[in-house]
Amino acid sequence: MSSETAHSDRLLLLTSVQLCRHFSLAEIQSATKDFDDKLIIGHEGFGNVYKGQIYIEETIHVVAIKRLDSKSVQGAPEFKAEIEMLSKLRHCHLVSLIGFCDDNKEMILVYAYMPNGTLYHHLHKAQSPLNWVQRLKIAIGAGRGLDYLHTGVGTQHGVIHRDVKSSNILLDEKWAAMISDFGMSKIGPTNQSMSYVEASVKGTFGYLNPEYFYTRKLTRKTDVYAFGVVLFELLSGRLAVDERNGEEECSLVRWAQKCVKERKLDQMVYPNIKGTIFPKCLKRFAQIAYRCLLSDLKERPTIAEVVVSLQALLELQQRHENSVEPSSITGFTWKIHKYLLSATKQNSEQSGTSSSKSHVNMNQGSSTNKDSNNQGEMLRQPWESLVTYLKCFTYYDLRRATENLGDDKRYLKVYKGWIDKTTYSPTEDNSGLAIAVKRIDFYKTACWLHLKEFKHPNLEKLIGYCFEDQLGKQLFLVYEFMPNGNFNDLLNSGVVSRLPLVIKVKIAVGIARGLVFLHKTQYQFNVFESRLDRHMILLDEWAIYTI
Repeated sequence: MSSETAHSDRLLLLTSVQLCRHFSLAEIQSATKDFDDKLIIGHEGFGNVYKGQIYIEETIHVVAIKRLDSKSVQGAPEFKAEIEMLSKLRHCHLVSLIGFCDDNKEMILVYAYMPNGTLYHHLHKAQSPLNWVQRLKIAIGAGRGLDYLHTGVGTQHGVIHRDVKSSNILLDEKWAAMISDFGMSKIGPTNQSMSYVEASVKGTFGYLNPEYFYTRKLTRKTDVYAFGVVLFELLSGRLAVDERNGEEECSLVRWAQKCVKERKLDQMVYPNIKGTIFPKCLKRFAQIAYRCLLSDLKERPTIAEVVVSLQALLELQQRHENSVEPSSITGFTWKIHKYLLSATKQNSEQSGTSSSKSHVNMNQGSSTNKDSNNQGEMLRQPWESLVTYLKCFTYYDLRRATENLGDDKRYLKVYKGWIDKTTYSPTEDNSGLAIAVKRIDFYKTACWLHLKEFKHPNLEKLIGYCFEDQLGKQLFLVYEFMPNGNFNDLLNSGVVSRLPLVIKVKIAVGIARGLVFLHKTQYQFNVFESRLDRHMILLDEWAIYTI
């Protein structure tokens, strides 16, 4: 290309882009500290994305700066297309292009910064997964952005994005979805329904419409197909293509279609949101996503139809959650230590003599150091044998997870903390798995019991333990935190009285199942010896599915 042609192209670009600012390379270098690697917040085939601060009319703006690599397949045509496209299109669910820089053969785009990154990151990399309502709202937002593109607002015939995928959906500070990356976008056909545009195949494998791939006929339904893949991605947490799942299940589309046909919807739900989706909502959501992937283009819905359906599902889900306060309170787990203490006393009585060295005398106020050490050693051994089943935490780990465990050392003090769901290492507040840490006097606990026998959906889940000699032989039990509190508080607050009858029945069934399991154990617990109090019944988050 001659210098004269390049100059005329640049003048045409500058005159056609009225809403975008032209930044000098010096301004971009200042905003990115000369493209400091420490400011890189993303990297794809086109190049790096930097977080920067840039002055616009004497005001500092936090921005995302995309610098196209000279070796990237996304070259000057895509660079120009994205500028022209985003200059004409302005919508609350489209990423805002602030400006560009094309000095010294650079191709740089400056966008409004999206603090919560990409949807892809939160689905596949983040430790704190999105909840179901968040996922629905993100799907609705992204759908609205696509509908705006397809309907022709700002252009004569509308726009086909051509690269809809989770990594091109950004999330702002309020978790609202923003469609991004318009370098492959194409002006749509005149006819909004079934007309097509002849176009070379561009997009991302796994999201590509097969008909488009084979025929090169680009329609708005091409975006609908890709959006259907994103919907199943939101539901399952699976990658669009993942070879780790084997040849038959590496394709998210094929796997999801099979699950829908065989009515195995529960298998499709990402584990962390399983149990939170209202069954009718799950069924309809899967049907919507399935329709987006139909091979017959006429049977695929428009994006507008998908958005209307998703909005109805959101309202259905929220009505369901509001009908039960707090949400999803429908089952029970039990404080296992209550039964440990009961069993300790019972077994001590059965031993027959106070001189037995196999058990701790619960009523004895003091003992010789020798007896104490012998008893402690006998009690400690079974805990060490449970390492293969339970996590053995260090005292330092528990202090980090619970902000130093506080200063109160009262019996059975409970502390809330946070650990990583996979490694069980301490994490920051509100990230990872919530835990309840209970401090117990070592000599007042039946440590010799085989706790591995106590695995049941209606018993509180024991994750691990910590034995600390330096604190006078203290024992810490680490349980999964029960976010909805205890039955006694909910009863007194009036929440239970507002529950539907079917939920109350499930509550009764949950209690009964827990008791039946305890009575059938080989240790023959005397469950009612210390009275079964209502505060001993805890409520987890997904209990309707664990009963």
